[in-house]
Amino acid sequence: MSDAYITDPFFYALAVPAVLLLGLSKSGFGAGFGSLAVPIMAMAITVPQAAAILMPILLVMDLLGLHAFRREYDVKLLKFLIPWGMVGIGVGFLLFRYMESRWVAGLVGVTTLLFLAQRLVFPPGTSSRTAPTWLGALLTATSGFTSFIAHAGGPPINAYVLPMRLAPMVYTATMAFFFFFVNAGKWIPYALLGLLDWRNFMTSLILLPLAPVGVWVGVRVARKIQPVLFYRLVHIGMFCTGLKLLVDAVRG
Repeated sequence: MSDAYITDPFFYALAVPAVLLLGLSKSGFGAGFGSLAVPIMAMAITVPQAAAILMPILLVMDLLGLHAFRREYDVKLLKFLIPWGMVGIGVGFLLFRYMESRWVAGLVGVTTLLFLAQRLVFPPGTSSRTAPTWLGALLTATSGFTSFIAHAGGPPINAYVLPMRLAPMVYTATMAFFFFFVNAGKWIPYALLGLLDWRNFMTSLILLPLAPVGVWVGVRVARKIQPVLFYRLVHIGMFCTGLKLLVDAVRG
């Protein structure tokens, strides 16, 4: 490896599809798959390094998402979600040095699969339903926490927001704004933890041109897809994510 950036071809064979999946999830279409990005890259590098490399890429993706969905977001919901997401980031920062990221990922995987099992046993009705406020706060803070540790914040927040049955574009826009603030809130803590070094940044720049591709494809699909199919695909993405995270935690 070069001192300036990662040169290992195996790393890029994993990082390229990981970044594309992350971009796809940023559009809402394929939501859940973005949580696979760090576990995929972690087959070649450490989890903290994978998370650090993705930070500049996430910033670009978030800005693209904000521009694409700037008119559809749910302001009232965001006012509830963002503060609790920040609480989760604070907890993640305090505990980062003391927790194995694979067990955090495993916890996210178990939570995701339990949520999907609950949806299968008790399918949603035609009316929207909202979880209790305390549960929403807990799931949102958990999302901020797991996002800080391994960029795996999608499953916990989906467990809270998906039962609301928002219109696909409203759901997508709201998640885009939520994760923009969550990801922005990670920069200073990541710097304090020494994760944002020059080598990781240069590697990010090499992968950066891929950022718009997945977002662009996903945005085009999200604007045309039917709500029923949209949510089925979200659930499939969450199932694949939950299973992968759980397997990684068990296998170590």
